[in-house]
Amino acid sequence: MTTRSQKSKKAEPEGAATLPVDEQKGASASAALDIGSRLKAIRVSYGLSIRALAEAAGVTHSTIAQIELNKVSPSVSSVKRILNVFNMPLSDFFAEVEDRQEERIFFKADELVELADGKVLSYRQVGNNLAGKAMMMLHERYAPGADTGEPYVHDAEECGIVIKGKVVIVVGQREQVLEAGEAYYFNSRLPHRMYNPFKEACEVISAVSPPTF
Repeated sequence: MTTRSQKSKKAEPEGAATLPVDEQKGASASAALDIGSRLKAIRVSYGLSIRALAEAAGVTHSTIAQIELNKVSPSVSSVKRILNVFNMPLSDFFAEVEDRQEERIFFKADELVELADGKVLSYRQVGNNLAGKAMMMLHERYAPGADTGEPYVHDAEECGIVIKGKVVIVVGQREQVLEAGEAYYFNSRLPHRMYNPFKEACEVISAVSPPTF
């Protein structure tokens, strides 16, 4: 979410003109899902033009166009801002159609659903489809330099435990470095951000309830 000594950034107002997109050109946002095609399909289903979606989300027209063409790997906060137009959490955006005849209970490591780029920042979700569920569980990994982007909010509570390395967490005006074995619990309605300015990768096990992230 920021740098050790850096002051917390204020969350942008709803009508903010632009939102920065990570400059990771040509990187696939997720190996498991064509984010560009998925976003375009949702936008078209809502009858929105690229320009209309950009204005509603408070991002630039070119940002939406480049994401739909998979020419940029957007930050978590960028994707959240766009999906908020459709009132859609990340878990729904990345959801796969499941056979509901028998509810899944166990998941192999390679069956966790990647919600981020999977390289610099990884959010691996337990379960393919959280529709109707009360909780989201994530295995998070922050490579050195990883950053969730501008502080964002969603209607939930979340907590987590750092199991490896160190990470900086910003919640509202408060900022803290957490090390392995340390934990957090906060109201997700407060603007928050996580980032790793350190040389070692960080891993976190977290939970969000309800799964509005």
